[in-house]
Order: sequence, then C-alpha cells, then structure tokens
Amino acid sequence: MVFPARKNVIDAFSTFIELRGDRFNKWSANSSLRRSMQNCCDSFPQILQQDFSQQERYWSIYWYKNWQSPQSDYVSLAKMHLQAYLQEPLYIFSLKNAGRGITSNNRYDVADFFQMANAEVETVLENFDFRRSSGLKEYFSMAIRTRIRDILRQRNEADVCTEWALLRKISKKVLQKALENQGFGATQIAQYSLAWKCFNKLYVAKQARGTRQLPKPTPQLWQEIANLYNNCVSMLDKDVPPSTAEEIETWLQKAAANVRNYKFPSVGSLDAFNSQDDSNQTSENLLISSDNSPMADMIAEEEFHARQDEISRLNEVLSTALKALDNQSQQIFRLYYREELTQQQIMQQLQTNQSMISRKLRKGKEFLLEKLLEWGKSLHIFVNPNQIKDMSNALEEWLQNHLGDSNMTL
Repeated sequence: MVFPARKNVIDAFSTFIELRGDRFNKWSANSSLRRSMQNCCDSFPQILQQDFSQQERYWSIYWYKNWQSPQSDYVSLAKMHLQAYLQEPLYIFSLKNAGRGITSNNRYDVADFFQMANAEVETVLENFDFRRSSGLKEYFSMAIRTRIRDILRQRNEADVCTEWALLRKISKKVLQKALENQGFGATQIAQYSLAWKCFNKLYVAKQARGTRQLPKPTPQLWQEIANLYNNCVSMLDKDVPPSTAEEIETWLQKAAANVRNYKFPSVGSLDAFNSQDDSNQTSENLLISSDNSPMADMIAEEEFHARQDEISRLNEVLSTALKALDNQSQQIFRLYYREELTQQQIMQQLQTNQSMISRKLRKGKEFLLEKLLEWGKSLHIFVNPNQIKDMSNALEEWLQNHLGDSNMTL
C-alpha cells in the first residue's frame, strides 16, 4: 500500500488526500463533513456493528441516493461525502496511469491525473446503479479509466484541429455554454451564435468532410458570411447594428478559443475541490431523522446482508470459472487486466498473433458470462437482453477490479 488506509467510516467520508509534489502526503480532514458523518453514525448505531466494508457500502449508497434525489436537502453535502469516499481509487488510478501513455501524447503526471479525475466524479457516478454493481468504489475504479481516456483522446484531437475545424464539430449548445462560462451576456451570445450559424452554412458546404486541418476562410468567404449575418440580423432585430467581415472573423476566433478552454481545460485551470463549499449545510447541529431519512427506504438490514452474501457468492463463482480457463487464457487475462497491456503488447510478449489474443479474451469472457448467467438463474433472475448487458458490465467491472488487485491469484 502506497498510502495509509482509512480505518473507520467517519474518516472514509470526511478526509481528502493531500499531495506533496507528485505523491501522497497525508489525509486532510474536513471538519464539517466529519461532524455530518458523526451525526449519521450516532443516529444509526446498529450500522457500526457491521464490519468496515459493510459500513462503507451502506453509507456510500446512502449518500449516493441523497445526491440523486431531487427531494433531498443534502445534494451538495452528499456529493462532498462521495468525493471524499472515492479518494483511494482516484489516487490509485492516477498512480497507475501517470507516464504510462494512456494516450499517444501523454503529458500528465500523478497530480495532473488526480486533479482531472477529481473533476469527473460527478459525471462518472451518474450511471452508477447500486443494484447491479458490487460497490460504488468498484464501479468508479472501472468507469474513471474509460472517462479519462475519452477526455484525453478528445483533447488530443482538439489540439490538432484548426479553429475552423473545431467550430464545425461543435453544437450550438456547446458554443453557448462555452460563452456563458466566460461571462458573455445574452446579446453577445446571440450575436456570436448567429455568426457561427452563418459560418457553418457557407463554409461547411464548400469543404470536404472528415478533415481536421481546415484552412482559414478566404476574405471573399468572410464577406459572404458577413452579408448573410447582416441580412439575418436585420430581419430579427433592427436595433442590432450590422457587422463587418473582420468583426465576425474576430468573434469566431474568440468563440473557438472559448470552446477549446471549456471542453478541454488545461490541467492547471481545473478548479480544485473546495472543501469549504456548502458549509451551511454541514452545521454542527445537522441531524438526520431515521423516520424521514432516505435510509428508512434504502435497504432494509436483512436485504443488506443478503446483498453481501450475493457479492461473496459472485466472487466465488467468477474466481472458480476463471481458474477453469486454460493456462494461456489465464495468462492473457492477467496481462490484459492486471498489467493493463494492450493486445498488441501482449502479442509481442507472448510471441503470437493478435487475432489469437482477441479470440482468447472474447471466448474467455463468454465462458465467464455463461457461468454468471447460470448463477443469476439460480437466484431467479429473469434473463433478457438488458439483463445480459447488465451482467456483461458487471463481469467487466469484476475483471478490472479483481484481476487488477496484485494480491489476487488465478
């Protein structure tokens, strides 16, 4: 372990990793969150009788449901507790991927990845379903990898786009959000949006699709765009003055820069998590009533224990199935999920062809899914296409997290 584990649920939901340079320095406590968790634990002392992992799951679902509920008075508070709870997988992800070439142009260190991943917690958790996942941390550890990889691929693509190619790729909604984010007023946003619409109408029609390096429009084309813009403005609002081709070119250059910053901010400009946010919601007197709390309708204690038994059984079923694979398949799974090698890298290491690697992975996962479906039927789970998709996702999550554990043996 590269950093000390948190020993109790109060710490687990109220402390944050403080980095020194590029490595873990210490756990930093947020006093408001600590009081909030202490009040919760005092209100439900029976939860403290469970082991630490069960307490973690119980409170992670509790705060997740508070965060997702529009009727909850503690949405922002719940988000802060979840952000604290996910510090370990955030840091482990950052350690694993810094300098490893997560994309073809990886320029990021541990602190960079940690900051980026922290900023994506809310987006990643939107698709979490506690009924179909082995746990919030397990789901997050899998999903954050995909999310950050997608962001970096898009950022790399945007880096090589000209302003004009980027303006072709975006939607009106993204343009307006980017301008709002920079403090543009409604009138200015309307002007920029109309100029962008005229630009796309005239420029796109004359360009081949699928190119990133679109050239700057010619002076003649800028004048055509300005003429179209002025005709549209005169029909919409006679009080808005006409604009020149030079003005519209400047507007769209600014628009492209704002979109680039909005969609793909530099790591240094990402807002760090502000642990003092919403402090009014976490006052010392915060108490949660067991009658009115989402805890009352969350998971009954008997159901909670049954769920823990199911998770234990799922681990047993998949571990047994994994060991039933042939030795080469087990080796490929280990390299792919634990070492996080690509299929091409595995091919080079094993001195074989990529089609065989791909086939072994596919056939192995089909075998594991078959065993998982058999287990589901034993629990009287009706299997339909959506259920199979859910189980496939659960299998992928299990493989990434359990094989990713260096203490796990095949």
